[in-house]
Amino acid sequence: MINTSLKVLILLLLVSFSSCKKRINTEILKEIPSTIKYAKGFDIITINGSKKLLIKSAYQHSKEVFSYQIVTKNKERKIHNDLDQELLVPIDRLVATSTTHIPMIELLNEEASIVGFPNSNYISSKKTRNLIDNGHITEVGKESSLNTEILLDLNPELIVGFGVSSADKILTSIQKAGINVIYNGDWLEETPLGRAEWIKFFGVLFDKEKQADSIFNSIETDYLAVKKLALKSGEKATILSGAIMSKDIWNLPAGKSFEAQFLQDANLNYLWKDTKGKGSLSLSFESVFDKAATADFWISPGYFTSKKQLLESNNLYTKFKPFQNDQIYTSTTKKGITGGVIYYELAPTRPDLVLKDIVKITKPDLLPDYTLTFLKKF
Repeated sequence: MINTSLKVLILLLLVSFSSCKKRINTEILKEIPSTIKYAKGFDIITINGSKKLLIKSAYQHSKEVFSYQIVTKNKERKIHNDLDQELLVPIDRLVATSTTHIPMIELLNEEASIVGFPNSNYISSKKTRNLIDNGHITEVGKESSLNTEILLDLNPELIVGFGVSSADKILTSIQKAGINVIYNGDWLEETPLGRAEWIKFFGVLFDKEKQADSIFNSIETDYLAVKKLALKSGEKATILSGAIMSKDIWNLPAGKSFEAQFLQDANLNYLWKDTKGKGSLSLSFESVFDKAATADFWISPGYFTSKKQLLESNNLYTKFKPFQNDQIYTSTTKKGITGGVIYYELAPTRPDLVLKDIVKITKPDLLPDYTLTFLKKF
């Protein structure tokens, strides 16, 4: 009798385990693979019809992952983990805080959803500037000191903010006041296409994921085509970058930096390509001169906008070959009507155009009909 009961119990346990295993397998099969290919700071996952937006790099060295349950307005809500913040989409009233957000929002034709922006003089886009001039977009302070009272009056559905080295104290206070905040870490991405892929983040917010995917795929295809074209040229021109910014220290991009990646993809010989680090290097004038006196091109010479400025700063710049041959190019001279540098706003969204600029300068025969977008010769 005992043996029979024991056998029945074991059989029931086996059936239960088998059934549970099938349910788990079924759930796994219903998971839709992520479409994020390059970006490391966010992800979009869908399991059993439930969509989540994950922010994995809200700020530098962030170890916390922020999870948002995406709920489409006026649709039946699914049961979800109470630990996830609920985000209703599409967003109709949004406060953006970085000029890099503007081109992505515009490409999705959602600039009219922007109701607030800090220090809007930095915005160069004509479409969004028109909204500012017409009073549609309200000034909400500065990046580091957003005006809580104005924000409460605006009553946005969401603030898209960013933090530098930790959660922004102002944004934390605003969130406690009842305004939804989400961090955008596009600037932390280490590759050009990784930054551009953040348009998919905005695609989720505006419930335009397919459109965002299509736009990014076009940018990616264009970028990779230019990269492939550059490889056809066997010649690798040598590249100098940066300048002396203060105290006789020359700052230039490290070998694994975002800027160095562009030069590598353009099939060029960046003279500091083998250095470590993803930020900038601080070097002496002598060490830079020893290595780059005969460089072919000088791209992005700090904040300088003319040879005259370089001479006024340090006459020794004349000793470099690209200075003598008029082969110095900068992105800081092309500005919007209120003084914002167009490169800082648009380049993260359009790395394909940045790469075309570099290839056009260094290998002009490869892009005979292309006109420079960001870079300009001194």
